[in-house]
Parts: sequence; structure tokens; C-alpha cells
Amino acid sequence: MGAINEYYRATDRDAAIVHPECPRVIDTPDEGPAFDAVDAGKVDPEYEFCKLVALILGEPYSVDLVGLTFLYPPPEGAPQSPEEADALPEGSPYLEGPVVAEFAGRVRDALAGVENDRLLALAAQWSTIEEFEIYSDTGPQDLLSLIEELVGLARRAKEHDQQLYCWMGGW
Repeated sequence: MGAINEYYRATDRDAAIVHPECPRVIDTPDEGPAFDAVDAGKVDPEYEFCKLVALILGEPYSVDLVGLTFLYPPPEGAPQSPEEADALPEGSPYLEGPVVAEFAGRVRDALAGVENDRLLALAAQWSTIEEFEIYSDTGPQDLLSLIEELVGLARRAKEHDQQLYCWMGGW
């Protein structure tokens, strides 16, 4: 199984971490909480997604650009040494995930503010980043639909005074 990155919106941190073990993109309501979410597959928040945000903002890429705040598993319970990590029980979320993180508000605002006529050019630029070079079948058209989904999610989050989050799992 590969990495799964699901971007979603929630009213606050408490709402964002409800049932953290459940993916956010859900096909049937009985599987867990329903979120307005985008399945971005292997698009990692600190690399590929962050590079998209850098392109939107016209700023150099930096892993700190998206201002991730890790919410789950709780940072205050994280192992502080290799010995503590080795002592964790099998199945611990600190070892296996999933992970929930919140983006800085400027990420939501940057995505929500992208003009529609700029999306195709962004997809073309984004498709040239190093991380996508290993996926020979990932082109601008594939990325355009993902950008459109992320921009739509951000616009709905802003309209409802919500923040953006990422659920990471599947490794």
C-alpha cells in the first residue's frame, strides 16, 4: 500500500481529529465521519503540495511554507528518543499513523484566491517539479483536475470560515 494524502476542511482542530483512524474520503456514510475531502493520493503536504502553494504564492519552496501543525497523534505524547520509539507497542499511531495536520490559514487563502484562468498554467508548472518526474504518466491535465478540486475545497473552507487539514495514512 502506498501513501494516502487526503485534504479536507473542518470547523476547528477538534472537529478535524474526530475518528483519526478513519480516512476522510468516504464512499459510504456508515464507514465514519463525512468530510468535504479531496483524495490526493501520493501528493504529500510537505513536498508536492507545498510546491504547488509556492507556485501560487510566487515564493521559493520551503517545507515551512505551508505551516503544518501536527495534531494527531498528539505531539505531547510522541517518543523523545530512539529508545522510547522502540518501546512503543505494535500498532502505535506514532509508528504507523495515520497523521492529521492543519495548514496555516494563508494556504487556504492562497488556494481560494487563485483565478480560474490561471489554473492550467499552474498545472503545467507543477507538472515539472522533480517529484512528478518519477511518474511518467503524470501530466498537466492529470494535475489540473486535482488543482481544481483543491481550489474548490479551499474556497468552500473560506466561505464557511473553516481551515484546511491533511489526513495522511496508508504506509
